[in-house]
Amino acid sequence: MHLRKWVGLAGWLGLCFGVAFGAGQFEPGEWYAQLQRPTWAPPNWLFGPVWTALYATMAVAAWLVWKENGFSGARGPLGLFGVQLGLNFTWSWLFFGLQEPGLALAAIVALWVAILATVVVFWRVRPLSGGLLVPYLLWVTFAAALNFEFWRLN
Repeated sequence: MHLRKWVGLAGWLGLCFGVAFGAGQFEPGEWYAQLQRPTWAPPNWLFGPVWTALYATMAVAAWLVWKENGFSGARGPLGLFGVQLGLNFTWSWLFFGLQEPGLALAAIVALWVAILATVVVFWRVRPLSGGLLVPYLLWVTFAAALNFEFWRLN
């Protein structure tokens, strides 16, 4: 594989994990620990490994779309990918940073729609890319239900 493609993969990984790092700055902390939790909420230790795997597959999905058509040929799909990344970060800021589960719920619904749209447009470019985002969509579906329950209970 050409060096340019490996550098591209590193760039997509850097972008996705940069967003993950930024979102991670809003730690749950004492506020989160004091919230009433749904009985079906997973243990806190599970979130790190799940999100690490999801950010990695998101990066690979975007890289495959970029590799197929470059930035100019995939401006729409990659732009939509950027929108969902921004919404992903915004959710963490609203939920953990501002401690506003209600606003975070609105953001995660928008995030879900953006992810679904990204799955569709990535699938059209390269089905594997769309497929790689399906676990992310499923996890955010679960996270939205969890967010709703935190909002409802607290």
